Amino acid sequence: MTSQTDHPERPLRADAERNRAKVLEAAAQVFAEQGLDATLDEVAAAAGVGVGTVYRRFPDKEALIAALFDNAVDEIANLAHAAAKRPNSWEALVWFLEEALQRQCSNRGLRDVVVGSTYAVDHMDHAKQRITPSIELLVARAQHDGYLRTDVVGADFPIMEMMISFLGNLTASVAPDLWRRYLTIILDGLVVSRSQPSALQDFPVDHLVHEALHAEHRHARRAM
Repeated sequence: MTSQTDHPERPLRADAERNRAKVLEAAAQVFAEQGLDATLDEVAAAAGVGVGTVYRRFPDKEALIAALFDNAVDEIANLAHAAAKRPNSWEALVWFLEEALQRQCSNRGLRDVVVGSTYAVDHMDHAKQRITPSIELLVARAQHDGYLRTDVVGADFPIMEMMISFLGNLTASVAPDLWRRYLTIILDGLVVSRSQPSALQDFPVDHLVHEALHAEHRHARRAM
């Protein structure tokens, strides 16, 4: 006889799936504001649901962090797969970087989960196995077609994304698109040839950058 545990998990009802998505979105926001020490009660309040709703889907905070991390890995892997279907290899690589960074730069809480959580450290190898081959394919295609310099390797891209997303999170409240300026500069350094430098987004006034630096300092102190 087949045991009950042998059956695949039933898909969530539409209302349950909506609540799950609300909780995940709220968790990213709360973690961005308060750090990973925030409680499930605080996440429930931000999501506008009862705390019991949160506990039914996520029995503890570690389960919630795991879900956020796994969702982020799935999303980046799906973006890389979608990019690989684009006919122009350089445009495919640029599209992937822009889409991935847009998500990372607009959601500091998600970035903290992906970069700083214990779950992320323990499961990073599995995440790399899912994402790295697709990124390396994008890189190899662009190099083969003569767009991308040949001394760049796939492992360079997560590092570039980490640098730019840190800036994006830092300046999100005062200059939310500033990260695009630096992505453009990096892309001009990656492409084999370009008739002239790409146009850059205007640099924000100095006081905005000053405010962003102070905001980062306050966030770091709250996380201590």
